[in-house]
Amino acid sequence: MKDCLFCKIIAGEIPSAKVYEDESCYAFRDIQPMAPTHFLVVPKTHLASVNDLTPENAAVVAHIYTVIAKLAKEMNLQGGYRVVTNCGEDAGQTVHHLHFHVLAGKQLGSFD
Repeated sequence: MKDCLFCKIIAGEIPSAKVYEDESCYAFRDIQPMAPTHFLVVPKTHLASVNDLTPENAAVVAHIYTVIAKLAKEMNLQGGYRVVTNCGEDAGQTVHHLHFHVLAGKQLGSFD
């Protein structure tokens, strides 16, 4: 998508602190971290949100979660980490490209 911030980051048009890249996803550090470790993992194919997932394209989410697990091991996130995705403006989604925040490195609040 031409005007999408994350599509421009993936294309290298906007600089980012890359953490990981393969044929289907890209991971980079958040520019406004909410935890000592805070990076995003995004599919290279533009999907606006969870609402754009279909049986034909949903495998990218499983792949992203395997990448998150791999990166968590490599980064030694033994104390745990949180994975967050927002869907829609009421949920706080500001960039309309499906993305997963990975946060770690401090005690995170509970949702209980």
